[in-house]
Amino acid sequence: MIKSMTGYGKAIAETPQKKITIEIKSLNSKQLDLNTKLPWLYKEKEPEIRNLISQRLDRGKIDFSIYCDMLDDEVVTVINKSAVRNYYNQFKDIAAELKIDLDDQIFTAIMKLPDTLKTEKPEMSEEEWSIVKNQIIESITMLDMYRIEEGFSIMTDLNKCIGKILTLLETIGTFEEGRITKVREKLASLLEENLGTDKVDKNRFEQEIIFYLEKYDINEEKVRLKTHCDYFTETLNTPAPNGKILNFIAQEIGREINTIGSKANDSSIQKLVVMMKDELEKIKEQALNVL
Repeated sequence: MIKSMTGYGKAIAETPQKKITIEIKSLNSKQLDLNTKLPWLYKEKEPEIRNLISQRLDRGKIDFSIYCDMLDDEVVTVINKSAVRNYYNQFKDIAAELKIDLDDQIFTAIMKLPDTLKTEKPEMSEEEWSIVKNQIIESITMLDMYRIEEGFSIMTDLNKCIGKILTLLETIGTFEEGRITKVREKLASLLEENLGTDKVDKNRFEQEIIFYLEKYDINEEKVRLKTHCDYFTETLNTPAPNGKILNFIAQEIGREINTIGSKANDSSIQKLVVMMKDELEKIKEQALNVL
């Protein structure tokens, strides 16, 4: 079963002090391209978060974000008493030297000086991280389920396109006998017009026509095309990731279709080849989004 590289997951963790929203989304990419947006409190956990994501999501352009809404005052600003006391003593010494009095307004001036206020940032508890980690795993699981559902839809479309190519391939067989006859008659007509009937060696003509028609034989290409299509269908049912393999097989399918088109020398077959190419383009476009 294939998976899409497109997905979205969201989970919410709550503690007594905050509401934590976790979002993860992914788009198609040739490899794992992970971008994280984390609050300062969770920066130390970034390696672990990246490891959790990379273990579950093989590739894709992945954006992971954590947003915090404070429900309580966690960040508290406090007075740095030692700094204030130090500043006051210095002002007191200067006032004594200058023989001036200090009043209460001196504290207003002191509080404007550097380092008189400090912010105490709480550390994340193990209990909080356990809650957040579980919700991160939940969001990744949600995204993975989204990928599976999207992958089922893509698989349905790919099977439909492969089925149309195989049907068109069978239809080509109905034109092959008439195509050979047309080529034989055309060559015979050209010889008669230019050399005359009496001067044409029938045995030599038959030998040359066999050699000439071998260049236009498309049986090998038809067999290989059928084999590639069957292999593509088999690969669709193998466990993900299999997107890269599907793209490689699609390239081989394209080569056989192009060769059939170049060797066909028949307008009816050429029309069928164009229709095959149209289905193949749909396959290539869809396969780019397969994990």
